[in-house]
Amino acid sequence: MHNKNIEKMTGVIKNFGLPRIIILCFLLLLNILMAIKDIPVGLTISQCLVRIGINLILSLAMMPGIMAGTGMNFALPIGIECGLLAGMISLQYNIVGFSGLFFAIICSIPMSIIAGYCYSLLLNRVRGNEMMVSTYTGFSIVALMCLVWLVLPFDNPGIVWPMGKGIRTTITLDAWYDRILNNLWSFSIFGIEIPTGLLLFAAFFCVLMWVFKKSRLGLMMIGAGSNPKYAIANGVDVNRMRTLSVILSTVLGGIGIIIYAQGFSFYQLYNAPLMMAFPAVAAVLIGGATTNKISIFNVVLGTIMFQSLLAIAVPVANSLIPEGNISEVVRTIVSNGIILYALSQMKNKDR
Repeated sequence: MHNKNIEKMTGVIKNFGLPRIIILCFLLLLNILMAIKDIPVGLTISQCLVRIGINLILSLAMMPGIMAGTGMNFALPIGIECGLLAGMISLQYNIVGFSGLFFAIICSIPMSIIAGYCYSLLLNRVRGNEMMVSTYTGFSIVALMCLVWLVLPFDNPGIVWPMGKGIRTTITLDAWYDRILNNLWSFSIFGIEIPTGLLLFAAFFCVLMWVFKKSRLGLMMIGAGSNPKYAIANGVDVNRMRTLSVILSTVLGGIGIIIYAQGFSFYQLYNAPLMMAFPAVAAVLIGGATTNKISIFNVVLGTIMFQSLLAIAVPVANSLIPEGNISEVVRTIVSNGIILYALSQMKNKDR
């Protein structure tokens, strides 16, 4: 009986993953240190919840590509740039409140569909090298948009440089839709601010993605990714499934950056989106996803662990080493360390 319990426990640990257990233990240690050092627990946990909510849709954008066999979407900046452009259009015409937020989201969708379709044409010609090509494609689109931001004919004083031409690098959303989802139905409990609207919005997209994965189209996409030859034999158009997955991922990236911006209360342009695919990739990998298998649970768990570590590690490190402000150093070490670990765990497994 004792041996059976040990075997059962070993099986649970193996299925959940020892690395994830180690990360959760480290997260627990940070929470203990946070309490010992009298760091405001309520404020820190509130920041964790906001970070989880605003990053969840960006992490969810990894899911369609993995399902269809194109791997992690390192070209997420394509969708992000579409979302940023839609956001700039909403600011240009001074559309405020929920109208401005949803106008930006709706405006980003057709642009993301077109950009995603064009990008899918490239991916279908480089089969087997998608992740390498996507990385350089994402970098290239960010560099191209650095020029576009300088020549777009926007003239709203709130978003353009006071002298010269071009849109500002950082644009605060105080006059438009600053934290509008964060504050929707929000409430406080034990000093923890719950961003109800933001979490519900992110959860809504998780449910949509779960329903899509279980649908006939979703199963066809999974089949095209796991065994293309078998899928073709059953009448599935593999290239069409790959194209659809890229479009879905790009659309989620466009919507995700708008939610991200309203949650942090500013848009950042130019080189800001350059590395934004890596945290999303790292989140789903430490959540248990692989390059050909992913679930909603992997996305949610990974986003919670990754963003919580970032939110808690910085104030804890500052309290342990009060001499000088090392928050940015710690943030860089923790975030890049987790990303490096996650990428080192990238494996190819059968479904």
